[in-house]
Amino acid sequence: MPKVVDHDARRLELVEVTWRVIAQSGIDGATMREIASHAGFANGALKPYFASKDDLLAASFQHVFNLTNERTERSTKDLSGLAALRAFCHEVLPLDEDRILEARIVVPFWQKALTDPEKAEQHAQDMNQWRTRMLGYLQQARDEGIITKPIVDIQVVRHLLSTTMGAQVMAVLYPAEFSPAQQIEALDAYLAML
Repeated sequence: MPKVVDHDARRLELVEVTWRVIAQSGIDGATMREIASHAGFANGALKPYFASKDDLLAASFQHVFNLTNERTERSTKDLSGLAALRAFCHEVLPLDEDRILEARIVVPFWQKALTDPEKAEQHAQDMNQWRTRMLGYLQQARDEGIITKPIVDIQVVRHLLSTTMGAQVMAVLYPAEFSPAQQIEALDAYLAML
């Protein structure tokens, strides 16, 4: 009797292996052979699931994005307004080893998205989702009377996205100089100005 394979579970397993290999070895060191070896498969066994390393990278980025969204859902569940916005940003910032590993996936994905329209569209959709959530938290904070500065909310969101995404780059390139405490201090200083 042939072995029954759960293809969705296998794809997820390969994605999890891929993002850890990329995080350790970089995008260039994460060959299909290396990923297959870490997953315990023969090199050709990846082809039915992902046609190329670029497909694996896109799936790995989406996996990291989904993990971040799961964390933000949990951390903002009982919060609103500015507290929810702060908690949301904390989950995006690379404040621990797992989130730094995630940043090591995000950064090479951005490089690919510069020249690949599909990846650029994937990223744009994901960022639109985050913008919507952040704008909602800002509106709640205004409704609660917590934010009083007459600054346009989309400008606040753009600043926070630049800050959190920039922190991912800095944490990957300069981990010793860009500590979690410094990231939180910078975020809190900006939010206090609102």
